[in-house]
Amino acid sequence: MELNTSNNNKKKMTVINGSHFSNIDGFYEEVSQLFMKDEDWNVATLDGFDDILYGVDTDITWKNSQKSREDLGFDLTKEFYENKIRMGKPYNVKLIQQKLDDLIEGKGQTLFEILIEMMESHKNIRLILD
Repeated sequence: MELNTSNNNKKKMTVINGSHFSNIDGFYEEVSQLFMKDEDWNVATLDGFDDILYGVDTDITWKNSQKSREDLGFDLTKEFYENKIRMGKPYNVKLIQQKLDDLIEGKGQTLFEILIEMMESHKNIRLILD
């Protein structure tokens, strides 16, 4: 007897649409609607986004990813780090200052690159940039 497993191998498809947001808070809103719609909390940090990815088994297509690459690029990332340094505790200001210095020197990652690396690090996710 042959088993038809083709339906079992189809992963869920999730679409992150870069035209729906232009900053990191908008990204958090977008992924909260996609991954957390039945939950009492929303994604509000990079660590929080990484945490929810552990429970996700899906193919993610990031539509308008070039727009997101620009929106979540150098300028926004620099501002993101500067805000954390200005706030101080509970943030590790020394570490964040190093990340900011690396970014300015061209050695650091933008928020977009951090998010891509985060998603690609999860074996249960296949990321497609569109």
